[in-house]
Amino acid sequence: MLIIDAHLDLSWNALQWNRDLLLSVYTMRALEAATPGKGRGLGTVALPEMRRGRIAVCIATLIARSTGRSIAHIDFSSPAQAHAVARGQLAYYRALEQLGHVRILTDAPGLAAHWQAWQQWETTPTTACPPPGFVISMEGADPILAPDTLEEWWAAGLRLIGITHYGPGRYAGGTGTELGLTELGPALLAEMERLGMVLDLTHCSDQAFWQALERFGGAVIASHNNSRTIVPHQRQFDDDQIRAIAARDGVIGAALDAWMLVPGWVPGERPDPANPPVTLTNVADQIDHVCQLTSSSRHAAIGSDLDGGFGREQSPTDLDTIADLQQIAELLARRGYRSSDIDAIMHGNWLRLLEHTL
Repeated sequence: MLIIDAHLDLSWNALQWNRDLLLSVYTMRALEAATPGKGRGLGTVALPEMRRGRIAVCIATLIARSTGRSIAHIDFSSPAQAHAVARGQLAYYRALEQLGHVRILTDAPGLAAHWQAWQQWETTPTTACPPPGFVISMEGADPILAPDTLEEWWAAGLRLIGITHYGPGRYAGGTGTELGLTELGPALLAEMERLGMVLDLTHCSDQAFWQALERFGGAVIASHNNSRTIVPHQRQFDDDQIRAIAARDGVIGAALDAWMLVPGWVPGERPDPANPPVTLTNVADQIDHVCQLTSSSRHAAIGSDLDGGFGREQSPTDLDTIADLQQIAELLARRGYRSSDIDAIMHGNWLRLLEHTL
């Protein structure tokens, strides 16, 4: 089963966490065995495991905040620093492409040719596995120095933008705030719409979500977002928000961060017997909720966010590496999902959206 994963922080892992993603997950774990810090020695994502798991396409992020709350390696003291870091992350993807390890996809013909190559390999796996395709996204728009510079990012290959992340972003309030769009926000949205960029509403505060949805007329998604009905936290979207994205023919990718899957799960405390178990069945629950709420499989998909600042210690217990995303298809089949619906969830919905927006 070919998979499209709508959210992987690959360049951040490579540069800010100094991980060589050409190595296997198991080699990286061995190299990090003595490295202190959350998620160290417990990674789940690398290019060999992506190929083994048939991750034909992913949405690969650039992430560098500048919220005024400086945090090493992710939240920088000035927009200029955030801009430079994000440019460096983009350069990393281009270097991988130049070396033949990935394909960066920027238009519909390129996507079609790439997908056809993977389909052919799926039929005849004796041939060499194609490289994964990367569609470049920005998680939090802080690196964009001003809205009128966005066309430079478009020319460089950026195709999707999540306008905020955690905290008070430069363009909109994010997770943990009750802030809406900033003064810069409407102009950025207008320029995104002019260029044909996709708006990722993930991490928007409730206020920013509705304001952005009202002002932006282009394609909208939630690349890695779960249900507030299942896990009551502001980081998730409530049913009205999920319906609103579906009404715009958007897609919602289920995220695999354990605390976003089961209420009461405490990050960093999984060995505690009081912590509820989390498995890939809980991911299927999130997908099923979107399908039931919208009476369709058209709007549910995967946006794993694996290794997004955590590793196996904060992932479903039955997931060792990203290759185990394949298990989700089987879990959905056991619930009675038709093969056409499973195909849509595992890759078809993201493929349709990207075909219409690249």
